[in-house]
Amino acid sequence: MAVLLEAPPFFNGNHSLFSSARTTSISCSASSVPPNIPDDKITDLNSLTTYPDRSRDRRKVVRLAWEKLVRWSNFWRSRNRTDVLERTNKVVVLGGGSFGTAMAAHVANRKADLEVHMLLRDSVVCESINENHINCKYFSEYKLPDNVIATTDPKAALLGADYCLHAVPVQFSSSLLEGIAEFVDPGLPFISLSKGLELNTLRVMSQIIPQALKNPRQPFVALSGPSFALELMKKLPTAMVVASKDKKLANAAQQLLASSHLRISTSSDVTGVEIAGALKNVLAIAAGIVEGMNLGNNSMAALVAQGCSEIRWLATKMGAKPATITGLSGTGDIMLTCFVNLSRNKTVGMRLGSGEKLDDILASMNQVAEGVSTAGAVIALAQKYNVKMPVLTAVARIIDNELTPKKAVLELMRLPQVEEV
Repeated sequence: MAVLLEAPPFFNGNHSLFSSARTTSISCSASSVPPNIPDDKITDLNSLTTYPDRSRDRRKVVRLAWEKLVRWSNFWRSRNRTDVLERTNKVVVLGGGSFGTAMAAHVANRKADLEVHMLLRDSVVCESINENHINCKYFSEYKLPDNVIATTDPKAALLGADYCLHAVPVQFSSSLLEGIAEFVDPGLPFISLSKGLELNTLRVMSQIIPQALKNPRQPFVALSGPSFALELMKKLPTAMVVASKDKKLANAAQQLLASSHLRISTSSDVTGVEIAGALKNVLAIAAGIVEGMNLGNNSMAALVAQGCSEIRWLATKMGAKPATITGLSGTGDIMLTCFVNLSRNKTVGMRLGSGEKLDDILASMNQVAEGVSTAGAVIALAQKYNVKMPVLTAVARIIDNELTPKKAVLELMRLPQVEEV
């Protein structure tokens, strides 16, 4: 019998210093068993703990595998370049919501002399940030780094910027960008933090930004993954992915953002990252409805699994890689948004499931739940690509007040029972 020690999913195991540690076998064949040991004692890994020599061998193999992993990590870090951060003097953040604020603080903490300018509409929040170093609307209990500067002047914010973090909700992005286009350098890289589909046009941010700025070559990166703003502010371990068709730009964004508490992977699959990020918000509303109706854990697991399949069906039809949908920006973000009550979209679903009206729910919220506006656009996109999406379609019908949560559940349970794909 062989015990296989696999590389952690963060790593691809292709590097020569790591490949020898990826699969290590411990021989437990009968020929290696000491004599006079009954056959019924030679079964599985329990024999390693029954006999001290084998237990020591097992620990040695695990230790060697870990040491090789650490050596690989040290080698990688020694070669990892940081010149992008060293060359960066100014970063502008568009939007002052919770995630934009958290990312502004994160980037500002990366380098003491880095200027991080937040372009906001609210002069009261600007004053709060500049005078008291807090965002009085979001995270009033967290002090922002001194090198975070707020302004309502787009020219001042964008002048001389090396990177732009776009943190404006999708539905408001086009109008904002059109209004500041004259101040945007055509070579300024945009790192989009926004997730969703634009109503009517069905555009994602990789389409909205260059079209609004009238520059099809505007450098673009999508940032996504399981990341609540509050936990970023607390500097809790987080992992995300940056996606760009320009590999050098993706690597540059990785250098700019990666830190001791934020892992950044890179990807070339912009479509997969953006579509997964948009559709998971709608699925989170469905998950919230299940919880609000007290339908139990079986229902929750079945619903999220079905939703993951629906997202994969559409994304791959649009050209996304299946691996992206099972990665950080897909499954990772879905698990966070569907299973944790900090999610705005799940909160909307929970309140719908408990019988509240959508208008009342939205009127009581001070942040945007992108899944509400995205749901109808998702179904239009699914029809365009001829993909059936029962769960996400049901959410759109509930949001349009054309179906009650209870009726939706009954109809979904009555769907034909077909082969899983």
